[in-house]
Amino acid sequence: MSIRHGFIALLLLANVGQAQAYSYAAAGKEPLIDAREQLLTAASEGQDGSAILASLAEELDYLEQHHKVQLQTPLAEAIKGKDVEATAALLNRAYKAEIERRLEGASQNLGDYQTAKVLVVKSKRFLDLILPSLNEGDRKAAEQALVQVLDAIGNPGVFGVGAKPADAAAFAEAEKALMTVLAPL
Repeated sequence: MSIRHGFIALLLLANVGQAQAYSYAAAGKEPLIDAREQLLTAASEGQDGSAILASLAEELDYLEQHHKVQLQTPLAEAIKGKDVEATAALLNRAYKAEIERRLEGASQNLGDYQTAKVLVVKSKRFLDLILPSLNEGDRKAAEQALVQVLDAIGNPGVFGVGAKPADAAAFAEAEKALMTVLAPL
C-alpha cells in the first residue's frame, strides 16, 4: 500500500503543471523601447521610418504635450537624413521624458507601494537604454539616484514585519538628482 500511495503522489506531482512566478517587473510592452532598433536601423540604412514613427504617434504626442519635448518632426528628419547619432540622441530625450513621467506617477502613488514600485521599475528600463550614452561618473550617479528613488518608496514588509514607510522628501531629492544627471540629454 505504501508503494501505491507513493505512485499516486508521484502522479499528482507530475500533473501539477507549471507554477506561475510572481514578479515585480513591469509587464506590458513599451513601444518606444521596442522600436529603438528599428528606428536606428532605418536611420543607418536610409529606410523609410514613417510607419514606425506612426506606430509611436500616441506615445510621442503625449511626451510632446506633457513634457515639452519636440520628438516627432526631429526624429523623422534625423531618420530621413541618415543621422544615427541624432536619432539615438532624440530617443534618449524621449526616454528621459518617459523616466520623468514614470517617476511623477510613482511620486503621486507613494501610498500604493506596488504601483510606485512598478513605475520605478519601468523607469529603470528606460534608464538602462540611456546609460551607455553617459560618461562613467554620470552613469554611476544615475544608477545611485534610481536606487535611492526605489528605497524612498518604502516597503510594506512581510505581513507588516520589516515595513518601511515611503519617504516623500527622500523620493523628491533622489528624483531631482536623477533628472539633474539626465538634464543634458
